Amino acid sequence: MQAYVIDFANLILRWLHVIAAIAWIGESIYFVMLDNSLRAPKAEEDRDKGVFGEMWSVHGGGFYHNQKYATAPAKLPNELHWSFWKAYTTWLSGFALFVILYMVNPGFYLVNPASSWQWAANMTGWQANLLALAFLLGGWLVYNALCKRISPNMDRDGLLSVAVAVMMIGVAYLSTQMFSGRAAFLLTGAVMATAMSANVFFWIIPGQRRMVKAMKAGEAPNPLDGKRGKQRSVHNTYFTLPVVLLMVSNHYSFIYSHELAWVVMVLFIFAGALIRQFFVLMHAGKTQPAYPAVGVGLILLAFWVAAPNASFSGGEQPALQESDQAQITGLIEQHCVQCHARTPAQAGFSAPPAGIVLESWEEIIGQKAHIQQVVANRYMPLGNMTNMSDEERDIIAAWEE
Repeated sequence: MQAYVIDFANLILRWLHVIAAIAWIGESIYFVMLDNSLRAPKAEEDRDKGVFGEMWSVHGGGFYHNQKYATAPAKLPNELHWSFWKAYTTWLSGFALFVILYMVNPGFYLVNPASSWQWAANMTGWQANLLALAFLLGGWLVYNALCKRISPNMDRDGLLSVAVAVMMIGVAYLSTQMFSGRAAFLLTGAVMATAMSANVFFWIIPGQRRMVKAMKAGEAPNPLDGKRGKQRSVHNTYFTLPVVLLMVSNHYSFIYSHELAWVVMVLFIFAGALIRQFFVLMHAGKTQPAYPAVGVGLILLAFWVAAPNASFSGGEQPALQESDQAQITGLIEQHCVQCHARTPAQAGFSAPPAGIVLESWEEIIGQKAHIQQVVANRYMPLGNMTNMSDEERDIIAAWEE
C-alpha cells in the first residue's frame, strides 16, 4: 500500500509540475517574443506619454495592442498582472518529485557505484542526499555570483554568457562523476531550473515591486531594477529548452549511460540554447539560420558520441545455444525479477517498471531485444544494485534464439 501511495503522489505531483511548467515557460517565451517584437510607437500621443514600443497582433478572433513603457506610465492602474506563482509552483512541485523519486531511496537512485571517484562510489544514502541538495544550492550561488561580479550593471552580458556556459560544462561533468547517470542529468537540469526560479524570486519580482512602490510614491523608479530583471529573464529563456530535455532524459538510457554522458549533456544544452537564440532573434526581425544549423549539428554530434559499440565488451563473445535457456533465465532471476515481477519484491515498486514482467521464459523472450539493449548500455540493473558483472553482460549480449 505504501508503494501505491508513493506512485499515486508521483502521478499527481508530476501532473501539477507539467501544468505549472507549461504555463510558466509559455508565458516566459511569450513575453520574450513580445519584448523583441516591439516597434517604435507611431502615434505622437503615445510617444509623448512615454511609450517605448508597441505591437499589434491578432489571435482568437480579436486584435491586441501591446504597449511597453521604458520607465513608468503617468498613471499606474490599480490592477497589475504579476508572473511568479507559475515559476514557484514549477520548482516546488519539481523538488517534491525529486524527494519522492530520488531522495527517498538515494542508495538506489543517486549513488553512482561505478564512479571513478572512490568517495562518490562509496557514499551512503544520506550523504548522497546532502550532496544533491548542496549541488543545487551551490549551482545557484555560483551562477548568481557570476552575474553580480561580471555584469552587475548589465554592461558585460556577453562575457557573462561565456562564463555561465563554462559553468554549465563544469556542472555537467561534476554531476556525472558524483551521481548515477539518470540523476546526474536530472540534477543538471535542476541546477538551471533552480537558477530560473531563484531569478524570479530574488531579482525579477523584487525589482518590479520596488519599481511599482516608487511609482506609487511619485518617485522615479531605479532603471537598474528593470535592467537586472531583463538580464535574468533573458537567461531564463536560454535555459528553457535544455531544462525541458534534461527533465525528460530519464526515459532514454542511451543518453546518460554512456561513459561520455557529460559530453552528450553539454552538447544538448548548447544545442537548445542556440536553437532558442534563433527564435529570440527572429522575433526581433533578424532571421539567422546559422544558429539552428549549428544546434542541429551539435545534436548530430551527440548522436555520434552516444552511439553504442557494435558489441558490449569489444572482445570475442561466447556463443550461446538454445540449451542455455537456463543460464539466461538464471541471470534474469538474479538481476531483474526483483523489480520486474507481478508483485515486485524491491521496495518502492508497487508494479513492475514499464509494465514489463520477466517471470517466465515466454515473457523473457518477448522482451529479448529490450533486455539486451538496457543491459548493454548499463541502464539495467538500475544503479547496478545487483552487481551484474561485465561477463554476465557479455553473456546476455551474445544471447541468440
